[in-house]
Amino acid sequence: MWQRIQTLYLLISAVLTAVLLFGTAYQAADPDGLRTVTYFQLQKPYFAILLCILAFLIVLALVVYKSRILQLRLAVLSGFIALGMQVWLAFMYFTFDGAVFKWTAVFPLVIFICNMLAARGCFQDQMMVESAYRVRERRKRKKK
Repeated sequence: MWQRIQTLYLLISAVLTAVLLFGTAYQAADPDGLRTVTYFQLQKPYFAILLCILAFLIVLALVVYKSRILQLRLAVLSGFIALGMQVWLAFMYFTFDGAVFKWTAVFPLVIFICNMLAARGCFQDQMMVESAYRVRERRKRKKK
């Protein structure tokens, strides 16, 4: 399991998702303007739910390493969820006045890139297995 590069990419994605879940993405001023409020992801339930779904899909992709096709699909699905979260954060960046975004706001983009690299690794593994299977079948037919 750990010998495959896509496992390392998925592990990086899982760690970044955990950091996002318990970290901050931005700070904004209080409505009365007296103090700065730090927004945690757990204070916004829709963002926390999306992060929990993303974390579940990534961990599931890590666990089902024997089924390469399922791992490929889960990596692609979680990658697109992360990309949607990045678009959402970009929308919030351009619409919120006075919000200061942290460096963790780009983590969904990094998660997307890692998941796409993991999906590419799963696909390459699947192609290698299918190629070996075809060669084995061809040798069996020649012996008969």
